[in-house]
Amino acid sequence: MEREVRFMLLGLVLLPFAAAFLMPLLSKILKNKIGYAAALVPLVLFVSFLSLLPMVNAGEHIAYALHWIPTLGVDLAVRLDGISLLFVLLISGIGLAVMIYSIFYLGAKERLGNFYTFIMLFMGAMLGVCTSANLVCMYLFWELTSVSSFLLIGFWYEKENPRLGAQKALLVTMAGGFCILAGIVLIYRVAGTFVFDELIAQADLIQASPFYPAIVILLLIGAFAKSAQVPFHIWLPTAMEAPTPISCYLHSATMVKAGIYLIARMTPILGGTALWGGIITVVGLTSLLFGSLMAIRQFDMKGILAYSTISQLGLIISLFGFGTDAAIAGGLFHLLNHSTFKGSLFLMTGIVDHQTGTRDTRLLHGLGKVMPLSALVACIGSFSMAGLPPFSGFLSKEMFMEAAQQAHTSNLAFMGDLAYLIPFVAVVASIFTFVYSIALFFKIFFGGETTTTTPKQPKEGSLGMLIPALCLVSLNIIIALFPNATAGLVLQGAINSVIRHGYEMHIAFWHGITPALIMTLIVVGLGLFVYWHYDWVKNLFLSYSSRIGAEKFYQKFLHGFPALTGKLTDLQINGRLSDYVAFTLCGALLLVLGPMIYYNAWSHIDISDMAPVDALEIVLAVVAACAALFVALTKRRIWAILALSVVGYCVSFYFVLMRAPDLALAQLMVETISTVLYLLALYKLPYGMLSNNPPIPNGRRTINALIGCLVGLMGFTVCMLGQGCKYFDSICWYYNENSLKLAGGHNIVNVTIVDFRGFDTMGEITVLGLAAIGVYIMIKLGRKHLYDRHGVEPAEEQKAGFNDAGNDTVVIETDPYFQDDNDLRFPISPL
Repeated sequence: MEREVRFMLLGLVLLPFAAAFLMPLLSKILKNKIGYAAALVPLVLFVSFLSLLPMVNAGEHIAYALHWIPTLGVDLAVRLDGISLLFVLLISGIGLAVMIYSIFYLGAKERLGNFYTFIMLFMGAMLGVCTSANLVCMYLFWELTSVSSFLLIGFWYEKENPRLGAQKALLVTMAGGFCILAGIVLIYRVAGTFVFDELIAQADLIQASPFYPAIVILLLIGAFAKSAQVPFHIWLPTAMEAPTPISCYLHSATMVKAGIYLIARMTPILGGTALWGGIITVVGLTSLLFGSLMAIRQFDMKGILAYSTISQLGLIISLFGFGTDAAIAGGLFHLLNHSTFKGSLFLMTGIVDHQTGTRDTRLLHGLGKVMPLSALVACIGSFSMAGLPPFSGFLSKEMFMEAAQQAHTSNLAFMGDLAYLIPFVAVVASIFTFVYSIALFFKIFFGGETTTTTPKQPKEGSLGMLIPALCLVSLNIIIALFPNATAGLVLQGAINSVIRHGYEMHIAFWHGITPALIMTLIVVGLGLFVYWHYDWVKNLFLSYSSRIGAEKFYQKFLHGFPALTGKLTDLQINGRLSDYVAFTLCGALLLVLGPMIYYNAWSHIDISDMAPVDALEIVLAVVAACAALFVALTKRRIWAILALSVVGYCVSFYFVLMRAPDLALAQLMVETISTVLYLLALYKLPYGMLSNNPPIPNGRRTINALIGCLVGLMGFTVCMLGQGCKYFDSICWYYNENSLKLAGGHNIVNVTIVDFRGFDTMGEITVLGLAAIGVYIMIKLGRKHLYDRHGVEPAEEQKAGFNDAGNDTVVIETDPYFQDDNDLRFPISPL
């Protein structure tokens, strides 16, 4: 039975990917009925995962692994524990509601095959994130959520705003993903494993590591970017350009909750420290307050919900920052409540938009008379978001107030008296949360006669859209009436996964007159006062909140980064061959010489078993060095070529001293032929090219000399290290014993080239022959092409071109098909 369950878990994770593969085919068969087939996938997932709830609550961990990279201990592994089960139930449950809703929301002319393919990919990626048993698998699925959400947000790609929103979401979340990857590398550097269970066992080792601050910062940046926390929140409001089913799915239960999942998953490993709690609390409370203030100034219903999502996620994250058992339990409870009331509010917003043609709150009022069921959804969802009884949002908001009031005794004790500001921030943010939540209901569904200025005549939405919204919002009442039998049943396993020492959660409406209740009464009283002056407050925020410049910073980065890369490209790709060589050599120096200096490679050089050096070898070395230096200093190319050939001849004499006459002969032939080719190339160059080059500045000569010296030092060190550091036994004995016996030759080098590595030699000969044939063909065709086009000899053509071009420019006349008879001019740098 256990084996079947583990196979079932793997199959459930892969099911959405299989469905995504089939959706394009099914869309051609089922046409606009494909939504019904797509809805079966989250239905199967939800029922199957729900059936595993008793096993998980009993403490069993269901896992399945496929070997992938055994040398690093990385498997393609899935694992289901309490925290994973909570998230996959939200992913599949709200996914089912969204699928049913989209059947009636999307028109038959929409690209339904693409829509359901993308959403299945995203669903599978989220399931993979929440069920991965190690960091590597989680990261792979994490990046897949960014890619698939890009496709979903940009679904209406014909419009500019969805394209920009998708681009922004991809850039921000991908940047966060890179930070997570760096953090994962550091974790492996410390713990030597990627597996969550093994990391939990080494939590003390990781927290004691000097890399711990970097690990915390990198992972939290990735989590904050995915969960749209300040200052990475800018992608979420613009992502609202997607269709409502996508906005509901991404921003109520899935994508934005991935960051919270990462924080919850890493809390047993990295949590319990001042650094962890301090960063999470500051960012969470800042997002809570910022989101509630920004939601006030929005006119778009989706804009209100977008900033309210930033605010509510900040509330949840701050509870994890407080770090107490009750705070973490409250965070998980509010996560569940937020998914239900925010999902229903998104669906309600889509109904209003679908039935009236607008989401502008300035045009919407009095809709309760013609849309009573939508008004009911808005009422329950808004009141639950505001934290009012008798809805589940009140229960989790009370837990937040209680945790905020006791924050000075939690992980934030290091803050001293500053920790007493946390309840004040919680109250202020909750006041504005109360205001925009109440306004979302009363301003739209009451407030005068039914609107007549909307693009469409308002009417109630279809049952197909209303039923998913009503089902989601009704959970706020059911959970409030039976909290321990409903939410407690699902949350207890998740709490045990995060709080390893065990914590029994008990939820109740009445705890007596407590500080949390008093704080809630203050929120309601001041919230009603602010709502009474809503228009004045909104205008005030419209006047001042635009000064907040996260969006401006993003726009400057978006436009400034291409300009910066363009300047860097112009600096590097400037037409000077000497610069290209210098850049290449500098890169090699950074990669090779840098580690040599860091690890003091010279201390590992061993010259004890090297052969003695005689006087003739020293003379050849001095001559070769002088010739090489002359090549760099001379201003006459012909002398440089001759000096370069001297270096080659000195090498050939070394082969003679080493009793390798065949190598010496080959080296002499190569050097002779190379010298002749260089001289021929100089002879054939156009008239005036050599004499009109500008002199090289002294500063550049110094830089070139420094690069050359460092490259020489690097090459010398590499050779000496190669001689002294032997990681395996030499195989020269094999050639000594078998050259005469097997190949019948006394010269080991010849036998190696002709026999032992004969196929290599044949390949090299073939390559050289083909290259020679290619060069010959290009020369013949090039000369014929020039003569056929202009009727002049090539030499005269080249001479005329260079005389017209100027002193430091090569003119390459291009085909009219590409350049409209314009000349391409490339600056020449002296070599």
